[in-house]
Amino acid sequence: MSIKTYCVILLILATLQNTGCTPHQDSNEVTHTLEGEEIDTLIFFAGQKLEKMLVWLENKQELPRSYSQGQLVTTNRSDWTVGFFPGMLWYMYEYSGDDKWKRQAEKWTDLLEVNKSLDWNTHDLGFMMFNSYGKAYHITGQPGYKATLLQTADSLAALFNPKVGTTLSWPWKKHWSHNTIIDNMMNLELLIWAATNGGDPIYEDMALQHALKTKENHVRNDFSSFHVVDYDKETGAVRASVTAQGFADESTWSRGQAWGIYGFTMMCRETGNLGCLEVAEGMANFFLDHLPEDLVPYWDFNAPGIPNEPRDASAACIAASALVELTGLTGNAYYLQAANNILSSLAQNYLYPIREENPFMIKHCTGAKPANSEVDVPLIYADYYFLEALLRLKHLEEPRFVSLGINKRS
Repeated sequence: MSIKTYCVILLILATLQNTGCTPHQDSNEVTHTLEGEEIDTLIFFAGQKLEKMLVWLENKQELPRSYSQGQLVTTNRSDWTVGFFPGMLWYMYEYSGDDKWKRQAEKWTDLLEVNKSLDWNTHDLGFMMFNSYGKAYHITGQPGYKATLLQTADSLAALFNPKVGTTLSWPWKKHWSHNTIIDNMMNLELLIWAATNGGDPIYEDMALQHALKTKENHVRNDFSSFHVVDYDKETGAVRASVTAQGFADESTWSRGQAWGIYGFTMMCRETGNLGCLEVAEGMANFFLDHLPEDLVPYWDFNAPGIPNEPRDASAACIAASALVELTGLTGNAYYLQAANNILSSLAQNYLYPIREENPFMIKHCTGAKPANSEVDVPLIYADYYFLEALLRLKHLEEPRFVSLGINKRS
């Protein structure tokens, strides 16, 4: 990259950070709409950070998760977060057409193949494999990627309990009978894809049953959400409704709310079910109505120490990406403007400097506050959904991408 190009990039990023999102009370108030060169600049910024990440990962067989005290925090291939980094590499290849991204995406995707038949049960196979192998197959069409995905879907479907109507989330938590977490909405796309790509057709019905059961029991009347619902594995009756990663059982964990918006939006796109769309809109409205002035939520909307509580910028990134898609499904420009406002605020206040050796983009995320784990750090999934949201905006301007999966039914 030439010095001139680098200076232009710095200038545009500085402009974004000076004109992004000013404090206000309404998430739909027009503050800044990202377009054209600004979107490209932020995607280029993501590429620069990914190149730094690849340097940090030289000679490693583990994948990035976070960054703490000047050190990259990596994880083995069985962690729920491992699909995000190869997914970002596939996104950059799709966007740029540059084979250097394809080579890296192939390398880091292939590292995960063992996860198609884990010898321990995990519902996170969608996160792990559809964000990596799913994008690899959508972009390249290579049969090997498809075969891996179909075997992975079989593993995920084995967790479905027809007496309950959901897949089991945490088999190792024996004090619960059949627990299901709101995050699990994100794994249903793998089942639906498999049902229409050579897998068992019943997988789509499993996914829809799961979504409708989650609608019934995870989502409260005001469209806030519980994190975990535990069912009796024999009768399907609700045994407990809790919020394990939030402040209290009756509070609303912000990232869980974002998972719900994204998951129900995706389920409407894939199935056309209007009940899923209703929940997606209701959860989105709750999220937007309860944001602080800079539109990046605290880790829990009911955390007792607000405004002196940690933020979770990952929740903002997830929600922003979902809101772009929700715009296409509803035709409601309110959601698109809200997504732009959130992304502009992130660009203004939550980006690590491009010169910094830290290979992540988004700061001030929170993993699991009750466990005092990953508090006020970058997280790989925040970067993933920030990049995805930018590409979804780009898709609206230039609909040439194949793996974003948005607006299929609009």
